[in-house]
This record gives sequence, structure tokens and C-alpha cells, in this order.
Amino acid sequence: MTQAVRKFRRGGGKPTAFWRGLAVSVLATAAAVIVFALLISFVDVSDGVIRIVNQLIKAAAVFLGVRVIVPRGDENGIRRGALLGLVYMGVGVLLYALLTQQKISWTGYLIDVFMGVAAGGLSGMLLGSLRAKK
Repeated sequence: MTQAVRKFRRGGGKPTAFWRGLAVSVLATAAAVIVFALLISFVDVSDGVIRIVNQLIKAAAVFLGVRVIVPRGDENGIRRGALLGLVYMGVGVLLYALLTQQKISWTGYLIDVFMGVAAGGLSGMLLGSLRAKK
């Protein structure tokens, strides 16, 4: 009963934690993209470097979001992390496709989504395998 009361007070139910983790991922992405865009305005950077940095930003954002939703010692860390990566990248790919209206092959979009699932699953596995704090 005490745990249920604590979860209610913290708003720590699993669906709430998921949305909070997704929000952290989105905010981290927005902040990193703004900083990177400012950096690009001062330094000449090739398209290849921009693509690599964008992928690293997305992977780091997924990790931060998974960090919010996967507690230490969680047996479902892989599943929760992969789900967060799937939703984050799925929404990101959809928004990118709608806003830019660029013609990118569906395999390019699919690779991005799979990268999100893999980054989320690996993050969840690593964070869930840590010993629970006593």
C-alpha cells in the first residue's frame, strides 16, 4: 500500500514515466540541435559530419529518455527502451517527412526507426542490468 501511495504522489506510474521519458528525449534533441545549428553557423561542416552528429544526437536523446523510464534492476528494460526508441524515432521520422517533404527512400526511414529501437533496447538493457539501489 505504501508503494502505491508513493507512486501516486510522484506520478510514477509506468505510462506517466514513459511520456516523461519521451518528453526528455524530445527536449534533449531540440536543445542539441539548436546548439549544433549555432555551431554550424560559425564553422564550415560537411554534410557527412552533419549526418553523423544528427545520428549521435538522436541516440543520446533516446538514452536520456530511457534513463528516465528504466529503473535499476528492471527486468523489462530492453522492452521499455525499445518501445521508447520506436515511438521517438517513429514520430521523428514522420514529422521530418511531413515538414521537409523531401523524397527519401522508405528504407532510409526504416533504418532510422530500427536505429532508435536498437539504441533504446541497448540502453534499457544496460540501465536495467545495474544493481538496484538499496
